[in-house]
Amino acid sequence: FLWGVGSSAYQTEGAWDKDGKGPSIWDAFTHKKGKVFRNETGDSACDGYYKVKDDIQLLKEMKVNHYLFSISWPRIMPTGIRTEQVNEKGIQFYNDTINSLLENNIIPIVSLYHWDLPQVLQEKYGGWQNISMVNYFNDYANLCFEKFGDRVKHWITFSNPWAAAEKGYETGEHAPGLKLGGCGAYQAAHHIIKTHAKVWHSYNNTWRSEQQGMVGISLTSGWGEPVDPHSQTDRDAAERYIQFHLGWFANPIYKGDYPEVMKNYVGRKSAQQGLGKSRLPTFSVQEKTYIKGTSDFLGIGHFTTRYVLQKSFPFLRASSYHTDHELAELVDPKWPAPGPKWLYSVPWGFRRLLNFIKTQYGNPLIYVTENGVSEKVQCTQLCDEWRIEYLKGYINEILKALNDGVNVKGYTAWSLLDKFEWNKGFSERFGFYHVDFKNKNKPRYPKASVDYYKKIITANGFPNQREVENWYQRSMDTCSTAHQLLATDALITHMEMVTEIALPTVFTLCILISIVLLIFYLRNHS
Repeated sequence: FLWGVGSSAYQTEGAWDKDGKGPSIWDAFTHKKGKVFRNETGDSACDGYYKVKDDIQLLKEMKVNHYLFSISWPRIMPTGIRTEQVNEKGIQFYNDTINSLLENNIIPIVSLYHWDLPQVLQEKYGGWQNISMVNYFNDYANLCFEKFGDRVKHWITFSNPWAAAEKGYETGEHAPGLKLGGCGAYQAAHHIIKTHAKVWHSYNNTWRSEQQGMVGISLTSGWGEPVDPHSQTDRDAAERYIQFHLGWFANPIYKGDYPEVMKNYVGRKSAQQGLGKSRLPTFSVQEKTYIKGTSDFLGIGHFTTRYVLQKSFPFLRASSYHTDHELAELVDPKWPAPGPKWLYSVPWGFRRLLNFIKTQYGNPLIYVTENGVSEKVQCTQLCDEWRIEYLKGYINEILKALNDGVNVKGYTAWSLLDKFEWNKGFSERFGFYHVDFKNKNKPRYPKASVDYYKKIITANGFPNQREVENWYQRSMDTCSTAHQLLATDALITHMEMVTEIALPTVFTLCILISIVLLIFYLRNHS
């Protein structure tokens, strides 16, 4: 069983325009005022581009088996088009990262796309709204297989494509910030699914026999639980919740087409609007055959659960993805919510989601690719007991799912570092390591959860109740030490800032006073 942590390029690397990197849609998006909380950007983020060796030492300290990270497409292809330019410095950066991980016995799991599309492709072609992305992305993927595939054996084509499509092209909350209501997300997802299949076939036909690796996709989904499990309408609504999130991408890959319920609901809404065809695009017979079976494993990102019930929306001329599935989401006020309002800790939902995947898609090989919790606090909190509770609860449900016969082979906690959280800026912190973004060196400090997760990894799970309680106590002790270190560093930084400002100021004042006194002296004597 593989234990690891993850991160993504745009959220951590920084160096947005250094060493030949081209701009991504997230560079363009964050540089526009009003798009991100406090107008923050990922221009320097965690400075991960310059701190690879340091961060790999943190991974080594945690004793992880694997590290999941993403490659920035515009870092290795500035315009996104292979025939135009390949950036050797970008390739060197990822070669160094991969080699350094392997030297430390850490398996690299690499995502080809965590939302940072080259800006040129967005401007020229409209990004994922355009079918031409299929070939451009395939060229990029093949370059990655060629340059890194001798050492990387776990590839993810897309990380959480649901958010890339829905938040990027429907609500506009994420880059490229387009609000193409009703069609935007469906069109983007359609092209992403076709692209995923093309890349899988490329690997299968050209690289697999030589490199012996695996290609999958990482899908993020919550669990939807019916408000009233005895009500058929609530059960149907909960099923729709899953199908419109997970099934939207998983169904074509495992069964060859969109879920029936999606086709029915979007088709019906489209007809009511007087449209000639459904807003949900269709796959041809050949495409269905081509897409079906294009995943060697299924990556699953999961954070939280919702109660779901049927909700009919009044007839709207401008229907959207959010009104198409005709449901309302509720939460239980008793559920813990240590961080942002969307992320409630509901561990039992995870086991149900994993069993749903087993039943629906023929018990595929699963790697958990993202699971974690953030805090949303202004003051620094290194004693993150809520993260420890969250990890314990969710990992325990994976163990139960394993006992149910679910084929889970790895767990990736999200995330290694506090990092740039998209339109929330730096206000949400998912990291095991606290990053002091105010300090120009971006130092990392371990939270209590580092020590706790390390013990889970070493024991390969939970040995017994008493020992796990001891882990908790020892983890809390370590965070007190880290807090003292942080306080000392903060004081030193503050003193350095004072020195940097005060000394030149005092020096300038002394010179000015000396000049005034000299003038005064000369005047008197003349």
